[in-house]
Amino acid sequence: QVQLVESGGGSVQPGGSLRLSCAASGIIVSTSTMDWYRQGPGKQRELVARITSARTTYYADSVKGRFTISRDNALNMVYLQMNSLKPEDTAVYYCYTNWNVHDYWGQGTQVIVSS
Repeated sequence: QVQLVESGGGSVQPGGSLRLSCAASGIIVSTSTMDWYRQGPGKQRELVARITSARTTYYADSVKGRFTISRDNALNMVYLQMNSLKPEDTAVYYCYTNWNVHDYWGQGTQVIVSS
């Protein structure tokens, strides 16, 4: 059974940093494409960052240069380092993968950026 468990969210002031973690079980992150999505208040869920099995990365324009996606193969974890956070980054952040034609989402972790 595939499980994705996010952690690391919280409240931070503008300009601050947070690192989100996604602990995966039932899949091997090094052989999967792993995504971070977010859903802000009143907004649709959007793709924030992606890392492929070849370590190719993709970032939404709104986070380029500020966010970094990475993974630790030994721990089977995926991370999202978020720097220079802005109020518009406030959202619930979700870890996602498609494995064996099924979609798997974590429960989400809340990020609030406010002064």
